[in-house]
Amino acid sequence: MLVFFPILFAVGTGEDPGLIDALRRREPEALGRLYDRYGKLVYSLIYRIVRNESVAEDLVQETFLRVWNRAQGFQSDRGAVGPWLLAIARNRAIDYLRSVDGRMAKGALELDALEHPVLFVNIEDDLLNTDRLRRIRSAFEKLNDNHRMVLELAYFEGLSQSEMAERTQVPLGTIKTWVRAALQTLRDEMGEAVPA
Repeated sequence: MLVFFPILFAVGTGEDPGLIDALRRREPEALGRLYDRYGKLVYSLIYRIVRNESVAEDLVQETFLRVWNRAQGFQSDRGAVGPWLLAIARNRAIDYLRSVDGRMAKGALELDALEHPVLFVNIEDDLLNTDRLRRIRSAFEKLNDNHRMVLELAYFEGLSQSEMAERTQVPLGTIKTWVRAALQTLRDEMGEAVPA
């Protein structure tokens, strides 16, 4: 099963409503509390994407610094800290991969736009729904290795279908077929809309 779903479902439990207010007041212990709650999770996600310990450690620091600097813009009533923090972590890691490959300029603006808390309104309710979790796990267990691979490449590395074909040395038509089949399997198993 893909690694990113357990990461997402671990977020949002025991949210501290005063944490963002303390970050806005620039209280250093608030950043410590945030790190204690999410540091290992952020590191795990980033490491899974960059596959390099020292780079992951640096990107974790960058992630928490970005949250510290952007806390003023976060609205607690419009989203949860955990999903916002993980989105920033994922985006930092993908930014790193794109910069290494000389592709940072192409995707940086899109990734930056994803770090806005408004995109995570009510995400906790969806993530904590145990029936939905069971269905997601069941759906991913039905994917074959190729279908899982293309979804992982898209999620963890932000690769397009053309980039997947180049990376895996598999024809683009085959990659497109795998992506369509994977999404169709998820749609069928979940009984709901899955982004195309």
